[in-house]
Amino acid sequence: MTEVAPDTGNLPAALASFVGRRREIANIRRLLSAGRVVTLTGVGGVGKTRLALAVAEASRKAFPGGVWLVDLAAVRDPAAVTATAAGVLRVPDRGPGPALARLTDHLARRRALIVLDNCEHLIEASAELAKALATACPDLRLLATSRETLDIAGEHVFTVPPLSVADDAVHLLTDRATALRPDFCLTAASRTEAVRLCSVLDGLPLAVELAASRLRTLSVEQLLGRLEDRFALLTGGCRTTLPRQRTLRGMIEWSYELCAPSERLLWERLSIFSGSFTLDAAEEVCAGDGLPAHEVVMLLDRLVAQSVVLMTKDDGPSRYRLLETIREYGRMRLAASGEHPRLSRRHRDFYLDRAERSADRWLGPDQQDILAWQRAEHANLVAALECPSTDATDVSDASDAADASDGQAGLRLAVALRFHWCADGFLAEGRRQLDRLLAADSRPTPVRARALWCSAWVALLQGDFTGAEERLDLAQDLCGRLAAPSVEADGQGLRGTLASFRREAGALDLFDAALATHRLTGDGPEQLFWLFQKAIVQVRLGHPDALDTSARAVEIAERHGEQLYRSYALSALGFALWAHGDEEGALARTRSALEILQGFNDYAGTVMALGVPVQSAVIRGEHERAAVLLGAVRALYRATGMCTSTLGPRHKQCEETVAGALGTAKYEKALARGGDYDSPARVIAFALGTTATTAAMMVMLSGPNFDGSEPSSITVPKPKAVLLIAPPRSQQDSRPRSRPSTTRLSNCSWASFTCSHSVRWRSPVPTAAYMRKAVTKEARRGTSTVAVVSRSAAWEGIRRRARVAAPAMNPAARPPRAPASPPTTATPPTRPGSRPGRSARP
Repeated sequence: MTEVAPDTGNLPAALASFVGRRREIANIRRLLSAGRVVTLTGVGGVGKTRLALAVAEASRKAFPGGVWLVDLAAVRDPAAVTATAAGVLRVPDRGPGPALARLTDHLARRRALIVLDNCEHLIEASAELAKALATACPDLRLLATSRETLDIAGEHVFTVPPLSVADDAVHLLTDRATALRPDFCLTAASRTEAVRLCSVLDGLPLAVELAASRLRTLSVEQLLGRLEDRFALLTGGCRTTLPRQRTLRGMIEWSYELCAPSERLLWERLSIFSGSFTLDAAEEVCAGDGLPAHEVVMLLDRLVAQSVVLMTKDDGPSRYRLLETIREYGRMRLAASGEHPRLSRRHRDFYLDRAERSADRWLGPDQQDILAWQRAEHANLVAALECPSTDATDVSDASDAADASDGQAGLRLAVALRFHWCADGFLAEGRRQLDRLLAADSRPTPVRARALWCSAWVALLQGDFTGAEERLDLAQDLCGRLAAPSVEADGQGLRGTLASFRREAGALDLFDAALATHRLTGDGPEQLFWLFQKAIVQVRLGHPDALDTSARAVEIAERHGEQLYRSYALSALGFALWAHGDEEGALARTRSALEILQGFNDYAGTVMALGVPVQSAVIRGEHERAAVLLGAVRALYRATGMCTSTLGPRHKQCEETVAGALGTAKYEKALARGGDYDSPARVIAFALGTTATTAAMMVMLSGPNFDGSEPSSITVPKPKAVLLIAPPRSQQDSRPRSRPSTTRLSNCSWASFTCSHSVRWRSPVPTAAYMRKAVTKEARRGTSTVAVVSRSAAWEGIRRRARVAAPAMNPAARPPRAPASPPTTATPPTRPGSRPGRSARP
């Protein structure tokens, strides 16, 4: 199962050692402490990106808001720079407002570091983004890499020098050559030649690494001779005035010439990909016309070995990518060969075929894998959508003419990616692409009709009800002319969704009409999308069939192995059970829905699933937890651009009840805490009790007391870590241990435990804040249970001031009920309004 990662950063793991640059790293970190924007400039291939990543890795602890890499290499449209940054930082691009406003709001209170990489081809847009972020976010730091400066106020510029030839450059050459040839070593004579080689390469890391890849078959002397001849050819014999850009270009052209003809051909064709790609994509897109498909894997392996192509290792299949300089050189060669238009269409058709097949099997068990593939291929999918349409007269063969005649391939691809747009946090990009493609081709076809209702769906989720209605009107008119019942059913269902959001009458009739049409056309699992929405409306209206409708939706989803709509149906069933008074059943179904949603990035679905937990917390008197959840719901709705008033009167009633119970100041403070949970992954982790602050359970035990009283007999699971709370030295005979030890508690179900912390307090009672901090530290280490044991006579004070951190929705994780006697028992504090016999929960 693929899960959405928490918001802690996205720096890639280093696959090779980082050589040298200690002084540069220290200097850049000093610049980051003095200014908000630091730009690393220098010639291409000098190592700006790797140096920036090394600085970012060394600075992790200074930026609790995360360290993020925003790679602009695959971005072509200056208008997409801000959206790209927002996507990397997992800022939801769902609202109709500008992406810059959402991004600055997301970062305004965070101390974070953003590495803005490869800015040179989008220098104006990058400069505008950096200026806006630096102005609006005082605790944010920006580290940009570019071949030219951003030229904005407050910018600190650091020119990245080449590696020192005699030391770091030779060290890098030796390190990379040894990785390829374990027996490689430099003698005194060959070291002199290596210094000359690195000097000719100007100490550029990329050039040195490309040269090292040839040391498997060439000696240093041979390599140096070939390289010098190549530079003499490129510069007309003037070795002393080599521009650095031409030095890198010469290195790439030299590497290109050393490749076999078939390797060069694959290099050129691989440049058609944006971002990374897989082996099957390379075989499908690049094979043919002189390049047999069965040879692609061997040739790709050769290009990896020669450092032309990089391989990235993740949990899924291996992915490959070209450095941007290498890709640009390949594209130049591809354009010169005249193959670029044909390869662009093959690239588009490959991703169109994969996307449509994924959409066809969406209603099944592979949804998370589909979304993971689409996330990994996002740059290629956008490039395929932007592939220009071509007339049949512009192509050279019949197959390409047939492909070109399908001028609506872009619309087909945008429709096939509808779940990528709507269920994975790419609403703004989806709407931009759909609107652009609809404006470019107005032919009345079923593809256009389906694209119109997809665009209406996106607009609905963005809260643009007027825009959604306009698109639905256009789709309905077109369906009337085309006689497309399946598309018409989708339009009727979305009109029901619109009526439901607006709290208008007639939503049930529209859902019933959509369901009836789907039953006639045989679209069995397709009815799930309308069935769960119908159940929610029925619950709101107090309809007697709400429970049956939601249960039927769950059953259909389970039968087909469907996940996302199953989570929606479980949420609807939770609402229905809650309305029938079955609190435990409602919470169980809601928890199941949230567990499924952990693998998605679905804002609307997460908000819906939080409805029952919020109401449950209010009913149980857990007003502070309810306020935090309400704040999280506000944050998610603010991200989607919708108003919380669409949540209905029950939500409003919960807000009023919690505000009245906590008081204005405490309520607003809890809401602000909830606002920090501004992504589905973070909210779900909090609701399920798996965040760092709630993953640990503090089990309060009296332990062997010093006052002579008997400890309580409490049965709890054996904890993974223990905080041994000891009194000041005056209150005990011996000094507490300062290192991990083993202590025995005879009256517990477990007889011994390992003490991970032994603390001696200077005051009679340790503060609850310190205890929570220590428990949180254990939780971040992966500890699921933490016992806090008092050896102090002042246990009652500790008990009163400590707070139990246990997930409210997980009965197995709740603290055990304490016995009524003796008086010294470690009964967790009971909060006002909690039910009799229940231990307190946050």
